[in-house]
Amino acid sequence: MKARFASDRGLTSRMVVTMFLLGLLYVVFAGVLIALGVQALTVLVLAGGLLLAQYFLSDRIALFAMHGREVSPQEAPELHGLIDRLCALADMPKPRVAIADSDVPNAFATGRNQKKSVVCVTTGILRRLEPQELEGVLAHELSHVAHRDVAVMTIASFLGIVAGLMTRFALYTGLGGRRNGGQGGVPVGAIILLVSVVVYAVSFLLTRALSRYRELAADRAGALLTQRPSALAGALTKVTGDMARIPTRDLREAEPFNAFYFAPALAKGESLAGLFSTHPPLERRLAQLADISKQLGRG
Repeated sequence: MKARFASDRGLTSRMVVTMFLLGLLYVVFAGVLIALGVQALTVLVLAGGLLLAQYFLSDRIALFAMHGREVSPQEAPELHGLIDRLCALADMPKPRVAIADSDVPNAFATGRNQKKSVVCVTTGILRRLEPQELEGVLAHELSHVAHRDVAVMTIASFLGIVAGLMTRFALYTGLGGRRNGGQGGVPVGAIILLVSVVVYAVSFLLTRALSRYRELAADRAGALLTQRPSALAGALTKVTGDMARIPTRDLREAEPFNAFYFAPALAKGESLAGLFSTHPPLERRLAQLADISKQLGRG
């Protein structure tokens, strides 16, 4: 009998709610711009084209940006073997397998669906983890693909850029003056800027909240699939601890891709800054895995 990845209604409902709220937010934003005289349709068409390109080419774009290359079973037999086993357990199509030449210990998965996905690990994580720990990381990444949250995050993250595009278009087309003319008119440019900032801020917080939850969901699903939560906890501890030994310059280069990584290159603590983090705190992730271990009656 196939184990499959554990379904997660909480993740599914959060993805639906996030996409609905983002869609509603941008409908209102476009309506405000149109009411102010901006040709928003032109910008929406342009942004839509860019979104489609990112959606359909997300796996290739991510590999290029993170310097990853696909590897064959002959080049990386152990890595392919682990993914083969996990895909058989989960009864899912095998993704393409890639390795990024980086000492930053990390991994990511991307792609719009299970048949068009790629799982990439860095040389840094391959050197540091034991096979069971690496298997836990790979199960975590494969769960992102199985739950389709990679595609949702790709769309949600991109929508934040639309506000900036539309604002620039509005200001560049000369709508920075005052409506109705004269000194007493409405400062249209200021209104557009204010609305776009609010839209971007709300979008940012919504996507970050979803990102944190999806990481917890992937930890949970990966631990249940492998039945070894302690191995995933060990990988998390190792990766997070070793991250402190990586040069800050390398971590800052990796930071823009935090939302797609197994662990953030530069983590934020439990303070207010946690609202802007792509991942939940390490302590929370380890506590969840410890609870799963108790439920399973083993490590």
